[in-house]
Amino acid sequence: MSRIAVIGAGAWGTALALSLARQQRHAVTLWAHTPTHASSMAQSRENTRFLPGFPLPTDLRVTASLPEALESGVLLLVTPSEHLPATVEAALPHLRSNHILLCASKGIQDGTFRRMSEVVAALSPVRFATLGGPSFAREVAAALPTAVTLASMDPAILQQLQRDFSSESLRVYTNDDVVGVELGGALKNVIALAAGVVAGLELGSNASAALIARGMAEITRLAVACGARPETMAGLAGYGDLVLTCTGTLSRNRTVGVELGRGRLLPDIIAGLNGKVAEGVRCTGAALGLAAKHGVEMPITAEMHAILHRGRAPRDAIRALMTRPGRDE
Repeated sequence: MSRIAVIGAGAWGTALALSLARQQRHAVTLWAHTPTHASSMAQSRENTRFLPGFPLPTDLRVTASLPEALESGVLLLVTPSEHLPATVEAALPHLRSNHILLCASKGIQDGTFRRMSEVVAALSPVRFATLGGPSFAREVAAALPTAVTLASMDPAILQQLQRDFSSESLRVYTNDDVVGVELGGALKNVIALAAGVVAGLELGSNASAALIARGMAEITRLAVACGARPETMAGLAGYGDLVLTCTGTLSRNRTVGVELGRGRLLPDIIAGLNGKVAEGVRCTGAALGLAAKHGVEMPITAEMHAILHRGRAPRDAIRALMTRPGRDE
């Protein structure tokens, strides 16, 4: 029986813990950042704050003790990307050479423009993999059919994790393109914000389809410049994740964009998320920094950054995109 700890008890971490626990062939621990949150879940057997409506199995252990969680061999990191470095640093005294870190956090670090695997590698030599692909937490928690991608340069890790995580409701593919899977997962959140703006402005299906397609072009340009393979961007971690996040009503990033398109202010929208995170808001600036580093043009991302952080009116941003000089596709 595998011992797996899910580090982070938000909606996504809880959904993955439920998926693993349902298999009844793993000893699963769910770690929450605060004792209050852990105690609430342990007593109610439900994550009422982030994923209400899904009972926690009695054999799913909940704890706020990081050393207790790190007794497991596989550590699934599901904290918001901005908290990942601090979480890994706190875990360092308890990490062993046989631990496997599997990162389901999606983002690009501010300032350094590092991907999550690079953030972890700078802190710890422990073996690492990343998880990507189209996957809303509530649907995974409900055991609806979902397909995801595991990426690592280590074939043995991929085989083990594919075996551990696969179930009747979760189909797991493997990939050795860590760069592509990570950047696909991070950058799609930025494009989803823009897709939400299009929806909030009620600009129609034509505009939405164009935004998604040209957004994928931006993501692919940057990912390939960073060393990813183009075919990865055509798969689950690329188009799959992008289409889901840009069109699904459960997408927090799309929801933020919709409200921006309707004229609401960003601080009010963020407050309405009740502690949940829309990663694209933080990632937009880092994405532009990484693009500048590699000399890659990202006009949709640039306009989205201007809306979020420079007060640009959404309609003005759309107009700027539509009136750019003509070019070949």
